[in-house]
Amino acid sequence: MSSDVTQIAQLVLRERQGRDRGWWDQMRSCFAEDATVRLSWFRGSGPGFVAESRKMAERGDTAVHRLSPPVVHCRGDRALVELPAVIEMRTDLDGTEVDLASTARLCYRIERRDGGWLVLSLDPVYERDSLTSAHPGVPLAVGPQEVAVYRPSYRFLSHVLSRRGYAIGDDLYGDDRPDQADRFYRDAHAWLDA
Repeated sequence: MSSDVTQIAQLVLRERQGRDRGWWDQMRSCFAEDATVRLSWFRGSGPGFVAESRKMAERGDTAVHRLSPPVVHCRGDRALVELPAVIEMRTDLDGTEVDLASTARLCYRIERRDGGWLVLSLDPVYERDSLTSAHPGVPLAVGPQEVAVYRPSYRFLSHVLSRRGYAIGDDLYGDDRPDQADRFYRDAHAWLDA
């Protein structure tokens, strides 16, 4: 069991490392062919997520993920992993260099297939985010009214990515909708125990 837990933890860490470093083959090797990904700017297959992440990076829209230790729940050939993360992005917003920080819990469903572990799904649960000028004293032209249309748990992430041309869903899991987040966790544990 401890060997499985280590392998599963390394799998999700390799997936994130591949995403952050642009090591697309490494990232791709972590996903099952039928994997699904549902997050702020993308919904689709695991392989599709890798391809679109590459396109995003080629556009200059890069982010890094500051990760906390993953928590792994393993039952036989299935596992759930919760990986706390801060998604950090430095970008330009209306001529001002800004730093975006979005806090989320990355939740993975993992399954053993053909003797190895693969990601079956990735869903974040968004907690909160912030947006600051990268240079002290430089004001931001973003007030409450500019972000009022977005969900509180990922409002600045939505604002920045929308301004960069990405379509952002408003139906994702977040701490601002605790009933939906609780249902997501119940469903995930039911899947694990099935």
